[in-house]
Amino acid sequence: MRRRDMLKAIPALTVPALASAQARPLRYIPNSGVSTIDPVWTTALVAGIHGYMVFDTLYGIDAAGQAHPQMCAGHEVAADGLTWTFTLRDGLTFHDGEKVLAKDCVMSVRRWGSRDSFGQPLMAATNEIEVLDDRRFRIRLKKPFNQMLYGFGARGCFIMPERVAKTPGTEQIKETVGSGPFRFLPDQWVSGVSAAYARFDGYVPRQEPPSFLAGGKAAYVQRVEWVVQPDAATAAAALQKGEVDWLEVPLIDLCPMLRKSSGVRVVVNDPFGWPLVLALNHVQPPFNNPKLRRAILPAIDQTQFLASVVGEQTELARAPAGYFVESQPMASQSGLEVLSGTRDEDLAKRLIRESGYAGEKLVMLAATDRPVYSQMMQVARDLFVRLGLNVDFQPMDWGSVVTRRTSREPVSQGGWSCFITQIEGVAASTPGGSFELRGNGAKAWFGWPEDPELERLRTAWFDAPDLPAQKAIAAQVQARALETLPCIPLGQLFQPTAFRSDLVDIVKAAYPLFWGVRRS
Repeated sequence: MRRRDMLKAIPALTVPALASAQARPLRYIPNSGVSTIDPVWTTALVAGIHGYMVFDTLYGIDAAGQAHPQMCAGHEVAADGLTWTFTLRDGLTFHDGEKVLAKDCVMSVRRWGSRDSFGQPLMAATNEIEVLDDRRFRIRLKKPFNQMLYGFGARGCFIMPERVAKTPGTEQIKETVGSGPFRFLPDQWVSGVSAAYARFDGYVPRQEPPSFLAGGKAAYVQRVEWVVQPDAATAAAALQKGEVDWLEVPLIDLCPMLRKSSGVRVVVNDPFGWPLVLALNHVQPPFNNPKLRRAILPAIDQTQFLASVVGEQTELARAPAGYFVESQPMASQSGLEVLSGTRDEDLAKRLIRESGYAGEKLVMLAATDRPVYSQMMQVARDLFVRLGLNVDFQPMDWGSVVTRRTSREPVSQGGWSCFITQIEGVAASTPGGSFELRGNGAKAWFGWPEDPELERLRTAWFDAPDLPAQKAIAAQVQARALETLPCIPLGQLFQPTAFRSDLVDIVKAAYPLFWGVRRS
């Protein structure tokens, strides 16, 4: 065969091989298993990852945080900013074969708006949402709401069939029928253990390169299988052997070994990072005492907390860091002087004595099955003991922490004082998304801080007319939060992910996304 004929024959040989590679299931070990199929009912990150596989959104934000049309072809806004008219693009079909209609979008927006931290102020600012025809719907506002497209694009405003979206936001949906690039396979789902998804051949992606939650969401692999493996060493070994393709959250201590493994890549694919916080219970002693909350700040050393997790891999940590993701526009140095510079435990001890602390028991919930939380909680315990606080350190699995933290009872009756968690990077990018900074008392996040000024500033941020005004208000939010301390920021972590080296075109994102991914 002549060389030219050989070159002509190459595509005929390569295409079937590539098709065969995409037909092989992509096996993925998530940080935790899918225990609910409703990403609107819960804020659990794993439900959101599931949601982005199955559902689509009206808009999507790109890597720079800018909103772009997704299911929408576009929109029109009246000159006064009070009337928004949205038009759906062609080719939108649900997994059951039904067309996506404006009525599905209207009901989905209403349900999302009853739960989400962006959706709720949008609903409060809305007079009505109405269907105009099959492809168009309109939102009439009482006052301008400049964050609408960002909310649609960044906050999981998933579009469901009208019959599903009629489920009250306080109840879980019973079926998962979306219009996204993958179909959920309910008969292959074992709650919290395994799940499977098949490519939806009826999905028509936008003809644009993907960028975070925006652009073309083309599915190349035909099947994705989620398999939970709670043991970090076993999960890493499975990746090394090629038994799985993607390990969402490898143990950071094992990353140097995985980097040396043949056929494995370890990268920080998340451009946002994870702010970590020490949540404090504001309704029970001892942290219902604002003077005590402030007293421990001079002894909080973010670098020590982060070092307990990353060790010598210092590129994975950032300190000092405030409440908002450092790489995003709302990040600020406002008030951070209380957490930077030389740490002073003697000063903290003096302030604790002056606070009126009377030796009340401090119950620390430590998640033993989340290495980051466990290691950082050990640092917190040692610090609090040195400061003379009466520590009751209670190790338990994360599921037990999640259950226990809902209790508002005294510590003697099953209550708690503090726990450590991390905030998903997109949520922690703005005052509107940072649920841990709410100050609305009984309706606030766990710890239930009550701070009307913090709530006023949050409302002002939603009403801000432009980016400079938003940034100025975000700086005030951070300064206020570092004074009243709904929670204490402990720095920012950049968690690596690990996958087989034949996986390419993984979208850079704050969490795993499966469109664009293919085998080389």
